[in-house]
Formats: sequence, C-alpha cells, structure tokens
Amino acid sequence: MSTSEYPPDAAGDPPISAAELAALAGQLYAAGIRPGFDSPPQTAPVAPRGNVPDTTAAASTGRAAAGASDAVPAAVPSVGVADIYIPAPTAPTAPGVLAGVAPHVPVAPRGSMPVLRPDWPGAAPSVGDLGWSDTVPVRRDTPLGDERNYSFLTPLPTPLLTGAHPAPKPADDHRAIDVFDVEAVRADFPILRETVNGKPLIWFDNAATTQKPQVVIDRLAHFYAHENSNIHRAAHELAARATDAYEEARDTVRRFIGAACDEEIIFVRGTTEAINLVAYAWGGKHLRPGDEIVITHLEHHANIVPWQLISQQTGAVLKVAPVDEAGNLLLAEFEALLGPKTKLVAATHVSNALGTVTPVHQIVELGHRYGARVLIDGAQSIPHLPIDVAELGADFFAFSGHKIYGPTGIGVLYGCEDALAETPPWQGGGNMITDVTMERSLYQGPPSKFEAGTGNIADAVGLGEALRYVERVGIERIAAYEHGLLRYATPRLADVPGVRLVGTATEKASVLSFVLAGHEPLEVGKALNAEGIAVRAGHHCAQPILRRYGLEATVRPSFAFYNTFDEIDVFISAVRRIAEGGTNAG
Repeated sequence: MSTSEYPPDAAGDPPISAAELAALAGQLYAAGIRPGFDSPPQTAPVAPRGNVPDTTAAASTGRAAAGASDAVPAAVPSVGVADIYIPAPTAPTAPGVLAGVAPHVPVAPRGSMPVLRPDWPGAAPSVGDLGWSDTVPVRRDTPLGDERNYSFLTPLPTPLLTGAHPAPKPADDHRAIDVFDVEAVRADFPILRETVNGKPLIWFDNAATTQKPQVVIDRLAHFYAHENSNIHRAAHELAARATDAYEEARDTVRRFIGAACDEEIIFVRGTTEAINLVAYAWGGKHLRPGDEIVITHLEHHANIVPWQLISQQTGAVLKVAPVDEAGNLLLAEFEALLGPKTKLVAATHVSNALGTVTPVHQIVELGHRYGARVLIDGAQSIPHLPIDVAELGADFFAFSGHKIYGPTGIGVLYGCEDALAETPPWQGGGNMITDVTMERSLYQGPPSKFEAGTGNIADAVGLGEALRYVERVGIERIAAYEHGLLRYATPRLADVPGVRLVGTATEKASVLSFVLAGHEPLEVGKALNAEGIAVRAGHHCAQPILRRYGLEATVRPSFAFYNTFDEIDVFISAVRRIAEGGTNAG
C-alpha cells in the first residue's frame, strides 16, 4: 500500500508508527522462501534489511515536527584552499618493500554455471589442505643489481594491520622465495590466457585494476540468470533471492575487514564515491570556517579534490603533510600540523604512485588524540594487506571492489557506528527512507540511509564472491608471495642503465615506479605493450606526489599474486632492451 493514501495528521507525524511500518514490511515476505545462491541455510524467512528507522538526532530530518530540517548548512562563499606544506629533508632514506602466497582453489569450467562445494562458504582451508609448503626453493641464477642499498634484505618490518608479520625465510644469495604453485592460481583467471601482439599477456597494471577469477565471472552470470531483481521491498521469490545475495555480500565485507556489524558497511561505486560521501555529508555538516583538514602528499586525486571542494564551500583549511626523498611520510611533521582546529584527517594506506605503506596506526592514533575524525583510503591496501578496521580504529575506511579481483563500479565505505550516526544522508530517494510526506522525510538507519535508489546489486554480489575467493587463498599468503615478487624485481630493475626508481620507502606494497633516461614514460609503456606487457604510464592520478620529485609521469608496473618471477624476468629484459635502444624480441 502506498503511504500517499494516508495524509499526515495535524502534528505532522508519520501516518503509522515506525514499529507498524517494520511489521508491514516483514509481512511482505512470504514464509518459506528458499535461500539464494551461496547463502547459508535458513529456517525462517528473513525480513528485508533496513526497515528500522534512524532515531539518532544527528542524521534524520523531520522527527520532531513537520518541516523540521537537518539539511547541510548553506555553503560559505568560496575562500580558496590553503595548501600548507612543510619542507621535507633532501637526504634519501633507505628504500624497501612489502607485499603475499596463494594456493589454488578449483573453479567451474569457463562458461559453466557455478556449483556449490559442500565446504563453501566456510573457513578458509588450512595450510595443509592446500598443499602449501614452507620449503623455499632457490631461484635460478639471475644477475642481481646492487642490493646493498635496499632495506628488504633486512627483516621485514611489521606494517600489517593485524600485528606482527614474520619476514619470508631468506633464500640463498637473497633470491626471491617461491612457495606455491602460481600456475594453479593463474588457471583461475581466464584473461591471463590472452595474447597481446602475439605475446602472452603479462598483466602488471594491477594497481589500476585487478583481473577477475572465474568464480566471480560465474557468480555474476548466475545472478543475472537466476536472481535478478530489485531488493528489499517485494513479495516475490526473485526479490528474496536478490536481497539474500546482496546482504550476504555485505556480511562478507564485514567479516573480511573486521567490522563490528553489517550496518557499518555501505555499498558505493568505489573509493572515490566513498570519500566524496564523507566529504559532502559529514564534512558539509561539521566543517566551519577556520576548521582544518589534514591530508598527506601521497594522496590520489580522489583523496585531494573532494577536500579542496568542501574547503571552498565551508571555509575550512586544507593542510598537507610532507614526505621525504624516499617517499616515507614524515610523521613528526604530520603531527605538527594537527591541533585543536583539526576536524578531519584523510590519509592513504598505500600510495598508488609509489607503493609506500603509511603508518596508519599512528595516523589514526594522532588524529584521535587531537579530536579529529580519521578516514583511511584503502584502495591500494585492500588486495595486499590484512585489514582489521576494529583494531585499526579509523572512523572511515574506503576501498574499491575492482582493486581486489571484484567487479568495477562497486566499492565500500566502512564507518564506525558513532561516525555514521553523526553523518546526514548524502543523496535522497528510494530505499533510504522510512516515511515521506510532502512536508518532511524520516530516514532509515545505516546502511540504508546512505544507499539511495537502486544500487549496483549484481556487482555487490560479485564483490562478495571475490572476497570469499581471497579468504580461501589467504591474504597473509598473498602478502608474503607479493613481497617476494617485489624484492626480486626491485634491484634488478634498478640495475638497468638509466633507470631511476621513484619511491623507495622503508615499507612498500607491490608497486614499482620508475623513469628511464632518454625515454618518455609513454614511450616506454608502448614499447612494453608491444611485447605483451601491460603497465601504467602517466601521472597515476597522483600529480602532487610525482611533482614532489620533479616529474610529470612515471612507468608503473604493479604486481598481484597471480604474477610470476618468470614474468618479471621478461619485463626486466624488455626494459633493458629499451634502455639499450634495441628492438622488441621476435
């Protein structure tokens, strides 16, 4: 029934109570609905999510009387953005790296429908189940560069969010470790069988987007073939299947990042939209002239531009924490920017341009010490490092599905309960409301309050499948294997005549960034493409940090756990030929 049939009473209250609305919504679900694909068995139908109205004073409009408003205050006239930089020391700091091991999980043949295994979903298989070995085979002899200046030859630091992470066991002569059957993993990714310019595809553009395992492709096909429907508010079978699948994906995200409850998980289009949501909804309500936002020089444009725009609208001041010559965040200078006017800190976890792993624990602790909310951009850390948002303590954490083997156009904003409670809706429309009259609206609680309209249902389901795939592999194993790739590739690339590495921080994830003397980055990228090697060449949507080093562009190979040491050898040989002015291999 439509609420438009019931005019508001004289006081402007909802025509029926919130409890009655919830009961009616629950009645719409027929008894005995079967669970959807990959859903846990259910003994009773589950009412659609998001039918409890938001009762927090901070976020909903129109609760006390008709016409009451909690809208974002009127914008302050543009005052310009004050970017405050602190000069960084010029002495370079010892470089280094960080990044994972993965076993094979059987998947359905290409083009077939998914088949549920009796042990899925469930706990990830044990190391023994996967045949993973602690044996560390020695790589074949390959000429090494000058390794003495690279910190990854010392025990690996412990930047991982879940605590101490032991360094991979050193191999003879510092050869990279290789501890699982990467070819079995590669078999899960059909696109890796492609050829480019007659050569096997070498996908070293993982920081831009990752490839998709067959289980994700099959899961999307299954959704559209068997579950496609809008969600949450319908009495029919397909709506129930779609709702189950969508909310199961939300619960998978919660588990994967260690959130306390599903209500802290908001589906968005990606990291960019997540940051904009916080900037315009939280920032639009809480920032005032003279308030301060602190970011770092390492940020992607998506964690710079929204803060510039909201600063112009509110009169807040944007401050930027510097980095040293190696790309390490200068933590003392970062803290010096904080003070009683600091209202928000926004920092990347892993730099997409340099691979620097930032000290997020200290960033969060310092931000909270000065009373600020803290947002962490996890777009580049989510596929490489274990994430535990409860242990980290950040108020907001954002990431994109396509960075972690899921579909494009889907991402996540995590917000802790109290931060979301003080954040008003960003967009208005269907799904995010409990009751609407012509005078006012009553909003749902999180997460529905922030998911107006029909969301990207199928790709949310695909993201859930991607995360379950990574869980079965093991993010710690991925991190250890990728670290081996990075420590193998770094000195060999540095040894190529004319190569200048850009970003040699003490802790890194699997990104290399470099320029080659006498060759424009785009030229290098095109030459590598001729040999089937995909890298990114450009500014990587991170112009400020590249300009910190006097550059407008770099070449950026970036690794994932399906890449191999052999691929690195092919890449290094190709760069060496380009440097020497040779032609592509036939």
